Amino acid sequence: MTEADPLPSSSDVTVEGERPPLPRHRNPLGNLLRGALIGVVETVPGVSGGTVALVTGIYDELIDAGHHLTAVARRLVVGPDRAEGMREHLRAINWVLVIPLLIGMAAAVLTVAGPVAGLVETYPQTMRGLFLGLVLGSVLVPVKLSGGAWRGRELLLFALGAAGGLAVTSLPTASLEPSPWIIAPAAAVAICALVLPGVSGSFILLSLGLYQPTLQAVDERDLGYIAWFGLWACVGLIVVVRAMRHLLVNHHRGTMIILAGVMIGALRSLWPWQDAAGSLQAPGADWPLLLGLAVLGILAVQLLVLVESRKVARAADADSAPVGPDAGPDADPRTGRGARG
Repeated sequence: MTEADPLPSSSDVTVEGERPPLPRHRNPLGNLLRGALIGVVETVPGVSGGTVALVTGIYDELIDAGHHLTAVARRLVVGPDRAEGMREHLRAINWVLVIPLLIGMAAAVLTVAGPVAGLVETYPQTMRGLFLGLVLGSVLVPVKLSGGAWRGRELLLFALGAAGGLAVTSLPTASLEPSPWIIAPAAAVAICALVLPGVSGSFILLSLGLYQPTLQAVDERDLGYIAWFGLWACVGLIVVVRAMRHLLVNHHRGTMIILAGVMIGALRSLWPWQDAAGSLQAPGADWPLLLGLAVLGILAVQLLVLVESRKVARAADADSAPVGPDAGPDADPRTGRGARG
């Protein structure tokens, strides 16, 4: 597979570890809403924007777009064939996905960062119960995309992923001063949440004591803080995107299994009953309400997955319909495609 080849995408597995191409997401409004969802969950400790990308069916395509964007910068700097190389990678990007997605993310972060943080602070158990269900329902997506029953080695990969997710979400809370040289590595690590389902960038910032300062900087439009954070987030994103694309292209099944494990292990951060230090506690008297919210979250995710799978099926039917003289007497005269039931 060459550098400009598209990443395999999220349709059903046909050959173990290999998948046929998925129709590109061409609806700008739908992609704007996907971006807004990612932006909203990125402000919630314990929830990952990568999880939303996975559930809404754009994960592989988003990784591929990120790869080509970073490749543009590299070809510009080191060549060879700078102009032609840049054009090649720019043409490979689905801009109808990327541009609305970025607009939706930015709009959501700038408008709901404060209110969402207020809800999490005011109703921590309720919000964690809801998001626990949302993430738990999302785990079924990488499980399905891994394709087929897991064997002994793959069960070990799942266990390693779960242990990693648990370890990250068990980090003790620190209280670091938001100096430039603390913000830089924190931003580079936290941005992984855009790429790794189950890993929450907000939770990492919370563990480092930088969650409130970062949200405050966004609310107050502190452009210096935002620009510095964004610069190092881009550095981290370049590294992680290239690594994830390599894994998805060459080890897709194993990568999905590990991601499922990471998402399960990371559920620790969303356990509703925790003390101020983040230690887990036994369920309280409000467990029926929180269980109901968790079930509601699971059902909401499954509804999103169902809607996305039907859209994919319709797009596949449209793309496979005969075109031109072979379309038959019932073909649409405007498009030349066969009639659909």
